Amino acid sequence: MAQPAGDLARPGPADILKLLAPYPGRAAMAARIALICALTAFVTSAYGTPEAAISAYVVFFLNRPDRVLSVVLSSALLVLVTLIIALVMVVAMFALDDPMWRVACIAVLSFGLLFVTSASKLRPVGAIIAMIVGFALDELGSVPFGEVATRALLYAWLMVAIPIGVSIGVNLLIAPSPRQLAGRELAKRLRLAAQSLAEPEAAAAALGACLREGDAEIGTWLKLSVVDGSSARTDVAPLRQAVSSTLTILVAADLAAREPSARLPAAFAAPIAETLGNMARMLETGGYPVDIELSLPRAIDLTPLAKIVAEDMHDAITRFAVAETQTDGASESKVETEAQPQAQGEVKTTPPPAGKRGGFFLPDAFSNPDHIRYALKTTVAAMFCYLLYSQINWPGIHTCFITVYMVSLGTTAETVEKMTLRIAGCLVGAVLGIAAIVFVTPVLTSVAGLMTLVLIGAWLSAWVAFGSPRIAYAGFQIALVFFMCILQGAAPGYDLTLARDRTIGILIGNVVVYLVFTRVWPVTVAARVDSGLAALRQQWARLAALPDAVARRALAASAMTQRGALEQDIALMHYEPSWVRPDAQWIAARRSALARLDALEGPMFLLAERRPGDAAIEGWLKQVVDEPDLSPGESGVAEAALPPAQDPALPVAPHAALPQTTVGDDTRTALHHLGDSRLTQLEHAALNDAAKGLATHAPA
Repeated sequence: MAQPAGDLARPGPADILKLLAPYPGRAAMAARIALICALTAFVTSAYGTPEAAISAYVVFFLNRPDRVLSVVLSSALLVLVTLIIALVMVVAMFALDDPMWRVACIAVLSFGLLFVTSASKLRPVGAIIAMIVGFALDELGSVPFGEVATRALLYAWLMVAIPIGVSIGVNLLIAPSPRQLAGRELAKRLRLAAQSLAEPEAAAAALGACLREGDAEIGTWLKLSVVDGSSARTDVAPLRQAVSSTLTILVAADLAAREPSARLPAAFAAPIAETLGNMARMLETGGYPVDIELSLPRAIDLTPLAKIVAEDMHDAITRFAVAETQTDGASESKVETEAQPQAQGEVKTTPPPAGKRGGFFLPDAFSNPDHIRYALKTTVAAMFCYLLYSQINWPGIHTCFITVYMVSLGTTAETVEKMTLRIAGCLVGAVLGIAAIVFVTPVLTSVAGLMTLVLIGAWLSAWVAFGSPRIAYAGFQIALVFFMCILQGAAPGYDLTLARDRTIGILIGNVVVYLVFTRVWPVTVAARVDSGLAALRQQWARLAALPDAVARRALAASAMTQRGALEQDIALMHYEPSWVRPDAQWIAARRSALARLDALEGPMFLLAERRPGDAAIEGWLKQVVDEPDLSPGESGVAEAALPPAQDPALPVAPHAALPQTTVGDDTRTALHHLGDSRLTQLEHAALNDAAKGLATHAPA
């Protein structure tokens, strides 16, 4: 039986092996990161710059799968670090000689930067900036006179500039272009669809994961491909149409994989799979398919659902990269001419509002107290760690101060999850680093040996860091601790106490963050789940009424991605302490809503392709989740008004808004019945689970 939505336990050994399994592009990314780290170690050793470990670690933040974003990100970070160092120099002029002023400046700057981190678009890097400013001011307080402080700031700039320069050079030489990555991703999806036609059960899970990934990253690559010249501007529109067509192919393949009655016989599946394989090869070589011909037998003997799969596959393949020139002209044969006048009137009179470009700050930046609370909690935890290692004169555990900024996030669940990954990565990195110090470092005789050691450690860390998001942060921590163990300055180090102290510091920082974020103003992800469900309902209602196929498919891909994100949010709740986590009934209700939405995504998409604005879609959405109730439930968060439980003896009836269909409208009727039957199956499964629970807890 499939795992309920959001019902993800902590990964066991078998799950970890799956998360570490190779996939296309993972080895190449790890090799590129490892090469940049090794070259960075060579440059820092040649010039004797301090903190070579930090220089190698910075590489992990500079690189992305494509060369354009990697170069842009590296350049932007260099500008940002330059501004940060300038800010530190200005503050140091007033606070360098007075410890009290220095502590006050660290606290005030930390609070301000963390507030901006939580309430603005600076969120991805704001906490790191606050950590750099605070740690730099602390380090400058220990220098004997001003000239040394100035030189230290210059070395700090060089500490970041070296890996940036190496990263830009390597990425320009060997990193793939955005166009290559977009073509490979589309080819992978087409091959997956072809595989699902032959092995539907084996490919079902991969199809679901692929649909949850969405098309946003491919769209970004297509935009960047114009910037670096790997795509001509005239190719962008056909490629965007190819992305749209690929989504249609995946949804049709997912229908065939999940519904036995929708599977195609070999006479249909074989030519479709062969054509998809040929198209995938074209995309991998840098082109895109045009004028594709696909001859299929007549679909007289197919079931209605199988007929839908065959028709959608045929239309999407033959018009794979044919850019739409009219709003609905391309899909004229698919969308019925007798579409409901009322639905059409709604589309014309109430068009979807145009998205407004937001400013730097979030809309609730100055009205939501959570932003101030986050900044205050993180600052208090960081200052406690700072005063701790300063007062006991144990600078080796300064990593507790850094840890606070690295693991603190907006919600308790995310913070505890990141803290868990940091501890695991820290321990693994410490074991690898200490083993290297004991067994490998003593036999190194040249910089080539040091580069090889860095290369191996960086490759292993990057393999984890650039894999599944569930374990990615652990890879960053493995790299940090490993580099700190073996790069103790500009040459290999042999001091085991350094690895011990920094590991202890990381553990102390995690304990402090856990106590603060679970006891002081704890924030659950429950509110985000409720608002996300309401937004998903609105998005599906809006996209289902859109007459433009490309826009509709883009919104559908985004909605599927958001549903996957909500499942991950519910899965995060097992990291929340019992006094923060909502009750089991609340979690079960949201899991049920997401499971229903997962079951209805395919029927709603396929029905919207044929009849935009069909009343059945709105009826299904009302059965999934209603507008959230503003009255707080037992868990202390807003409860969504989910559909009332039905009599166990009665099956789930089709929604009352379901329009009457004509006898000849087989495909539409089949989609209506498909959606209703999936809801019925989920309802019966929920009733059976409830009955088992009552039997288990019945008195003897």
